[in-house]
Amino acid sequence: MTAPHSRHRRALAIPAGLAMAASLAFLPGTPAAATPAAETAPSTAADATSLSYVVNVAPGHRHSDTVRRAIAKAGGTIVTSYDRIGVIVVHSANPDFAKTVRKVRGVQSAGATRTAPLPSAATTDTGAPQVLGGEELAAAKAASAKAEGQDPLESLQWDLPAIKADKAHEKTLGSKKVTVAVIDTGVDDTHPDIAPNFDRQASVNCVAGKPDTTDGAWRPSAAESPHGTHVAGEIAAAKNGVGMTGVAPGVKVAGIKVSNPDGFFYTEAVVCGFMWAAEHGVDVTNNSYYTDPWYFNCKDDPDQKALVEAVSRASRYAEKKGAVNVAAAGNENYDLTSDEITDPSSPNDTTPGDRTVDPSECLDIPTQLPGVVTVAATGAKGLKSSFSNYGRGVIDIAAPGGDSTAYQTPEPPATSGLILGTLPGGKWGYMAGTSMASPHVAGVAALIKSTHPHASPAAVKALLYAEADATACTKPYDIDGDGKVDAVCEGPKNRNGFYGWGMADALDAVTW
Repeated sequence: MTAPHSRHRRALAIPAGLAMAASLAFLPGTPAAATPAAETAPSTAADATSLSYVVNVAPGHRHSDTVRRAIAKAGGTIVTSYDRIGVIVVHSANPDFAKTVRKVRGVQSAGATRTAPLPSAATTDTGAPQVLGGEELAAAKAASAKAEGQDPLESLQWDLPAIKADKAHEKTLGSKKVTVAVIDTGVDDTHPDIAPNFDRQASVNCVAGKPDTTDGAWRPSAAESPHGTHVAGEIAAAKNGVGMTGVAPGVKVAGIKVSNPDGFFYTEAVVCGFMWAAEHGVDVTNNSYYTDPWYFNCKDDPDQKALVEAVSRASRYAEKKGAVNVAAAGNENYDLTSDEITDPSSPNDTTPGDRTVDPSECLDIPTQLPGVVTVAATGAKGLKSSFSNYGRGVIDIAAPGGDSTAYQTPEPPATSGLILGTLPGGKWGYMAGTSMASPHVAGVAALIKSTHPHASPAAVKALLYAEADATACTKPYDIDGDGKVDAVCEGPKNRNGFYGWGMADALDAVTW
């Protein structure tokens, strides 16, 4: 069963269907919804025909005068430069800018990060997650009151016992010395479940490709997606007698805003996000998105090749500086090890068209980059979510991301097969997607780092995989019960295409 494709990889918002973190997958009865709005003006002036570019040069030192002059001569304006990884962010209205600069000595690759000019028009957000109503809140609080030590909404969080996080919390809630950065659409740090654990110093707005440290710049506006706030709550909602409980409720969480108000995660913003995390002591990054405008970036295309190189350099640098990078696998029910995939959505910022790609050569970034922990989603019955991408050797680990309640119904008192999270404005609500699975793994990684403060990223990942609960392939996989196989799982119980090394296990991870 192949799910319909939307503009972006994003989480499923039910019932309105706003997708925010790995391309949108639709559950039964869920209409499609876009995520429109406007980008604030970039800090470097650009006219209506300007595009943004990355120019990649040798890392480790400031770009040469020759390169700088060549960029200017080709009609480019340097926005910022990340010299440690050799990535320069440039705006230019010259349609031949990249082609011209690629010929310059010292330039290793260059490419446009988008196919549409820098936007200026505003629209409104037409999607919303399912917000908990008064009756649901009251019922949940009553159920949790019967369970000693639970936050009021914890009875609705079937996902916590699914990874034994509730048992792990009896041993540790995580350390305040550990920070998880949510590289996403922004985080509402005023939310009562997030405020106690928010790391202001590690938070920033990177939308324009360079850091904006204005107070509150990391927050989403009222018209923007609540996705990042939802993810932040899943990771580190405080165990404080208010609302819900995060997987790692004692760690710090930071907001690194990289999505513009139109919902696009462009390369220059993603690079800035990883670099900020690297330089501000972040221990784990959560990446529930793909880098727009290409769902898959093909290395035989000079523009897309440059984007892969820029994001690769940034994610590797973040890991070198101590961060474990965790990413969502995507929501199209794609087999990422197949010989070819039809991508109908790229480029998603102008006019997309069907193209056939080889996913081993055309990469979903940062999900398929070396060193990144790639997370598949499961539902309340522990089966691969109907929408989750899969593939042996690509999926590293699985975690709860939710699914249609009709497909995978949770045990009472939980009522929804989706994932509960925090929403801007002090609210809580449900969303689903591999976007929701990734923060569960980020939370477990944070608990490991809390327990083993001197562990390297490689050691944290090794523990994450070693302590996962091996999960055999689901065969046959007919999630909607229509008699047709919806996906084929390959591999043994301890390393297969649906669940990787298995289901994330928070308890084993902190008792090793």
